[in-house]
Amino acid sequence: MTKPSSFSHFLKGQDWSAHSSSLQQIGPQQIEFALKRQGQGGIDDLRALLSPLAGEKYLEDMAKLSHTLTRKRFGQAIRLFAPMYLSNECNNVCDYCGFSMHNKIARKTLTDLEILREAGILKKRGFDHVLLVTGESNQQVGMNYLSHAIDLLRPHFANLSIEVQPLSLDNYSSLIEHGIHAVMVYQETYDQESYSRHHLKGKKTNFEWRLDTADRLGQAVVNKIGLGCLFGLTEDWRVDAFYAGMHLDYLERRYWQTSYSMSFPRIRPYEGDNIVAVDLKDRDLVQLLCAFRIFNHELEITLSTRESQQLRENLLPLGVTTMSAGSKTNPGGYAEESQSLEQFSISDERSPREVSAMLKSKGYDPVWKDWDSSYDKPRMTNFDSPSLEQTNSTQVAASF
Repeated sequence: MTKPSSFSHFLKGQDWSAHSSSLQQIGPQQIEFALKRQGQGGIDDLRALLSPLAGEKYLEDMAKLSHTLTRKRFGQAIRLFAPMYLSNECNNVCDYCGFSMHNKIARKTLTDLEILREAGILKKRGFDHVLLVTGESNQQVGMNYLSHAIDLLRPHFANLSIEVQPLSLDNYSSLIEHGIHAVMVYQETYDQESYSRHHLKGKKTNFEWRLDTADRLGQAVVNKIGLGCLFGLTEDWRVDAFYAGMHLDYLERRYWQTSYSMSFPRIRPYEGDNIVAVDLKDRDLVQLLCAFRIFNHELEITLSTRESQQLRENLLPLGVTTMSAGSKTNPGGYAEESQSLEQFSISDERSPREVSAMLKSKGYDPVWKDWDSSYDKPRMTNFDSPSLEQTNSTQVAASF
């Protein structure tokens, strides 16, 4: 059998309808076997654990095992991070996103001073891990802007990740040299027909270019790749999740030097259309989280402020390793009160200090720093970047 050249090549050999039927046909013996061997049966065990029967009859057993496996591998540590939105400029039309080009909102891309103001506020709040987020606009937030923003911020944070438009292999290699630790690239949905319905204009309409982004990242040997679907876009969420699992399995086998994370975001309100194809229930989210933890004991699982305060606390023991806190989803949102430019609404509005206190009260160890720039020195070049003090800005100084 010929080895697939990319995941898009691999996916051409898969039948969505056949996988949907196989999930419906899973019986008790397959689920119990997957639990007994703690997911070591690979993709077959994930299929069993994502089945309707597993969600209906075995959720408690899955939750217990997921908790045990998570504590065994990750202890009581919960990594904390904050997103920093650099721009809401976007050249795509997507019917579920507040940044979509067809939405009549004010557009903003942060200047150097505004970036450093946001940095000062996040540092003051204790963060050392920041996720840089932009819309997809090569002209406004292309490689020159991204590399410059990373150069500005890298001296001040131990861990910088990005969630931006898919880039070329050469571009990813360059950003890694500038100090990027991880790249989040969510496929949104693996159902190509559904993908086409929701992505109407712009480069994001290219399903295969986005799908093979993780391959390019693996070839660039990035430290970590973040995967996931946006649940609510595609009716058969179980098959979407199973395809995400196949993607993860494919990547780990091929790009073993890279670590991986998974997130399970659900559509949240925004300034746009109401296009939810399926309402992923809280119980379904629990099943997703537990199934992936049992399937992959090393996987980092992220829970964002999209979810409510109560649900985030209830999900903590079941496999979560990383949480955002005090998030703002609009450019410059930490320095400004206005939320008019946000990408989506958040649900857990607690401050980082309140989230940290909650974690400690429940016996967890909040981790603000899980990486150090010294680890990157063998592959990094010296880039000139002003210190926060060297900006001579009273606005930045006031942030500390």
